[in-house]
Amino acid sequence: VVTGSGSGRKNDFRRKWDKDEYENLAQKRLAEERERERRDGKTAPPVKRDLLRHRDYKVDLESKLGKTIVITKTTPQAEMGGYYCNVCDCVVKDSINFLDHINGKKREFTISVSVARSSLDQVKKRFEVNKKKLEEKQKEYDFEERMKELREEEEKAKAYKKEKQKERKRRAEEDVDFEEDDEMAAVMGFSGFGSSKKSH
Repeated sequence: VVTGSGSGRKNDFRRKWDKDEYENLAQKRLAEERERERRDGKTAPPVKRDLLRHRDYKVDLESKLGKTIVITKTTPQAEMGGYYCNVCDCVVKDSINFLDHINGKKREFTISVSVARSSLDQVKKRFEVNKKKLEEKQKEYDFEERMKELREEEEKAKAYKKEKQKERKRRAEEDVDFEEDDEMAAVMGFSGFGSSKKSH
């Protein structure tokens, strides 16, 4: 029931709704629907959805990349241009929006987003499996990495030794050259090259 101005003001033009009356009407309608369901014997079973789980397939974003497709009026929606979501039966035009659609809230209505609770034993087993994987990886990594490091260290040591030997050879050759030059200058009567200062 709608009343005019219930507060007594003349300039109040808002409608006033009788909430109790509409509440009673809603309750009556619900009771009639339940009674009808009981009479017909058809109660709608609640929809049972699977629990949320890991995606076991790779999202294909690149198979149609760079390809040309002829689309006609009779082409099924799944083969039309864009990315097709078979759960929602819709086509999304680009890969970014497709990923947003897959991970977004629009699909929550068609698939379940509730996660199964794991028991303590399942969690412990999962930890053990992950720990074993990590240890195996670490062993393989450690052995191969260590061998690689040892080879690199050996190569560096060899290169350092070669460099040192070359340096020694250069110094020895320079010393021999200087000694030969000094002996030659003494034989020829030169005391020095280009120096006018005399040492006292």
